[in-house]
Amino acid sequence: MTVTLDQNVETFIGIPRKMFINGQWTDAASGKTFETPNPATGETLANIAEGDAEDINRAVKAARAAFQDGPWSRMTPSDRGRIIWRIGDLILVHAAELAQLESLDNGKPYAVALGADVPLAADLFHYMAGWATKINGQTIDISVPYMPGANFHSYTLREPIGVVGQIIPWNFPLLMAAWKLGPALTTGCTVVLKPAEQTPLTALRLAELVAEAGVPAGVVNVVPGYGETAGAALAMHPDVDKVAFTGSTEVGKLIVAAAGATNLKKLTLELGGKSPNIVFDDAEDGAIEGAANAIFFNHGQCCVAGSRLFVQESRFDEVVDGVAEIAKSIKLGSGLDPTTQMGPLVSSEQFDRVTGFLESGRIDGATALAGGGRFGDRGYFVEPTVLTNTRPDMKVVQEEIFGPVVVAEKFSSLDEIAAQANDTSYGLGAGIWTRDISKAHALAKKIRAGTVWINCYNVFDASLPFGGYKQSGWGREMGGEVLNNYTEVKAVTTLL
Repeated sequence: MTVTLDQNVETFIGIPRKMFINGQWTDAASGKTFETPNPATGETLANIAEGDAEDINRAVKAARAAFQDGPWSRMTPSDRGRIIWRIGDLILVHAAELAQLESLDNGKPYAVALGADVPLAADLFHYMAGWATKINGQTIDISVPYMPGANFHSYTLREPIGVVGQIIPWNFPLLMAAWKLGPALTTGCTVVLKPAEQTPLTALRLAELVAEAGVPAGVVNVVPGYGETAGAALAMHPDVDKVAFTGSTEVGKLIVAAAGATNLKKLTLELGGKSPNIVFDDAEDGAIEGAANAIFFNHGQCCVAGSRLFVQESRFDEVVDGVAEIAKSIKLGSGLDPTTQMGPLVSSEQFDRVTGFLESGRIDGATALAGGGRFGDRGYFVEPTVLTNTRPDMKVVQEEIFGPVVVAEKFSSLDEIAAQANDTSYGLGAGIWTRDISKAHALAKKIRAGTVWINCYNVFDASLPFGGYKQSGWGREMGGEVLNNYTEVKAVTTLL
């Protein structure tokens, strides 16, 4: 039994999908296309126009014209806010359709896409719509000590940064598009969005909804393509004022180099993670299920996944065995099967990456209490895996696997675990499980990470800033903080 596809979904994937530039659907300048596969079967799902440098150039030109000469950046904040709110409404109207596209293209269970990805994307636009009327400068009473007796009127303006290039990943395609587009549109910027080549479908469908909501032509442009061609061209383009990237730390460093090679455009980077999830001996029993959710949600394909599980010595066997039992009970299958709890990894490349880490762990002496290999013989399925007998120098402990694989280690004291938790080049997220709230807050202060969850995990809201320390990135997504990424501050002073 599978979910019956919406007629709009069948129509959408039934014909080659074009790119969206200046309000028009257009083929790639080269005429090339690429295939996006169904990760549950490996079979071709749809054919997509393959953008490259020429297409990026066309899209940037359209975005620049829309910013300089179009109505968007000069529209009243309330009018702009109403259109952005309408995008959120349209996402909810088409929720089932978007969730099906997400499940087909990414592999995640339809129920998860419908219950989490789609409503969170809609909520992001609704939240950002409210900010449109609240982006303000301030008046400043200045002193100017070297001009005694002079009077001045000084104030600041907060203005849209201009043309923004946005490159999003494949793990939450619709939600990441919302995270990027929402604040950029709210501030009055124009955008060229490059979705991941593995998962372009919901970004292309969102472009239709953006146009339907009333966003003028050229304000949002969507150009699918590969990172080394379309993505690199966008990062390097001299007429792009800012790039926002979500993806791996390795690619983030390439983005930094590309952006600096042209016009020193501003950058925000939401990158990788190797997040510690810490269970003290006084934690509630729910910590076991929480630890499993921290790593196995979205097949472990989360930058903030709790992939390093630390358990205080007296509870280690109980907690780790409990997580292993949950791992063994998870039903793998197609995302459109209502009984599926975990779908396939997104691609053959990701499958090879994760299974390569599993082989590395085995060779280095790690023990798989659950999982440890491929599931089935079709599609890109990997068993939910719990590894013990690991050492801090192992690749599976140090490097981001980005799959359903957790490494479990013991700890004894609060001071010890703070050092262990921070023993990583990343600093994106962390979890703490304990009944002692004072201890939890003391540890939260010691952990160098952008998000710390206490007695919960994977709690996101449009109002909460999200981002990382160290090599997990620059800047913050969501909340009021994200608006700083898309605005410039201008100081104006008048002699009275």
